[in-house]
Amino acid sequence: MKKMLEFRWHGRGGQGAWTASELLARTALSEGKYIQSFPEFGPERMGAPVTAFTRISTEPIRLHCAVYDPDVVIVLDSTLLKTVPVTSGINREDDIIIINSAEEPAEVRKSLKVTVGTVWTVPATEIALKYLGAPITNTALLGVVAKSTNIVGLESIEKTVHGRFKQQIAEKNFAVIKQAYEEAKSE
Repeated sequence: MKKMLEFRWHGRGGQGAWTASELLARTALSEGKYIQSFPEFGPERMGAPVTAFTRISTEPIRLHCAVYDPDVVIVLDSTLLKTVPVTSGINREDDIIIINSAEEPAEVRKSLKVTVGTVWTVPATEIALKYLGAPITNTALLGVVAKSTNIVGLESIEKTVHGRFKQQIAEKNFAVIKQAYEEAKSE
C-alpha cells in the first residue's frame, strides 16, 4: 500500500456517499490505519450532486483539504457521468474508477474517454434492490472498494456495518457488500 490512499465519492444527496466514506474510514481505523472522512456539500437538496472524501494512511494525515488527485473515484449514480467531471484528477496507471453500472468496464472506459487506470463496474442498483428493496447503492460500492484496493478486509467491514446499523439492516447491507464484491468486474 502507498503511504496514503485518497478516495473521492460522487453521489446525489440522500444516496449515502458520505455514509460509505465514513464506513470505509471507520473500517480502516479498526485495522489500525489513520483516517479522514468528510463531505463537501452546501444547502443542496435531495438528489443534488454531492461529494465525499476519504483518506487512509499508514502515517498521521496532516493534509486538510478536498481530494483533487484521487487514487480511487467511486460513483454511486451513473447519471452523474454526464454532468459531473468524475474523472478529474485520474492520471496514473494505478488509479481506480468504480462505477455503479451494469455495463462492461471497457464500455464505461470508452464513454468516459479514460486511458489510464483500472475501471470497475458493478450492478449496484440491482444488488441493492434485491437485498434492501431500495436503490441504496453506497454499501455495494464499499464492497468493490475492498476488492479493488485491498485497503480493508471484508471481515472488518462486516464488523463496522454491524456496529453502525441495527442487526437486520446490518445483515442485509453486508449481503449487498458481499454480492457486489463477487460481481464486480474490471478492465
